[in-house]
Amino acid sequence: MKKEVSIKKIRKDAEELFKRGEFYCSEAIVASIKRNFDIDMPDEMIAMASGFPVGIGRSKCVCGAISGGVMSIGYFLGRTKGTNPKDPNSINTMEACHELQENFRNNHKVLCCSVLTKGMDMSSGEHKDQCVSFTGEVCENAAKIIVRELNLTNTDK
Repeated sequence: MKKEVSIKKIRKDAEELFKRGEFYCSEAIVASIKRNFDIDMPDEMIAMASGFPVGIGRSKCVCGAISGGVMSIGYFLGRTKGTNPKDPNSINTMEACHELQENFRNNHKVLCCSVLTKGMDMSSGEHKDQCVSFTGEVCENAAKIIVRELNLTNTDK
């Protein structure tokens, strides 16, 4: 894993993966985090993010970008063995994910895809532009949290 990353590049890469149509929001975030941190994460982790776009399987519930950010933070901070509710990894991961979603909520008022896209044609440029922007924003904020929590270096000046 890299100890130094560019958060700006992580955001740009996630936005480009979505914009080009390679991945949807949640997948683009996990893929960008995987590639830019150069972690030994199996590609199946990207596949695990495939059900979250358009608010979890097109149900328009929670914004898929938030889901991708939560998965990425959990990869780095979460636990892999069952312990108990007071496990510091569990607590820290939940606090970091709460921070991620609160930041988004503060900027956009809601996490709900149906509210965020209300009145938009799902095939329109306006909709895609907004979702590309949300993807970049959430990926950037997830990367900032990961860098901070792991004491890594952001190479951006």
